[in-house]
Amino acid sequence: MNKAQLVDHLAAETGVSKADTERILNAAIETIKKSVRKSEDVTLVGFGTFTRTKRKARKGRNPQTGEEIKISSSVVPKFRPGKPFRDLLN
Repeated sequence: MNKAQLVDHLAAETGVSKADTERILNAAIETIKKSVRKSEDVTLVGFGTFTRTKRKARKGRNPQTGEEIKISSSVVPKFRPGKPFRDLLN
């Protein structure tokens, strides 16, 4: 399912126009991104938690030449599904 299909489904489920549904979805996504950027966890009970985590610097290999390269540390987003969501999939 892509974003357009999600908007269509949500609009049909809620009876809200597609344009309003898309604005609400965009606002929710932006709020999650801004919060995680500020190191705030976003927990949606029953769904999961969005966090940020730091990856350590490490060594890797260039796949074309086999030469060893240094991969610098970085901060990446992480999603941890909640128990009801995990149970739904198993």
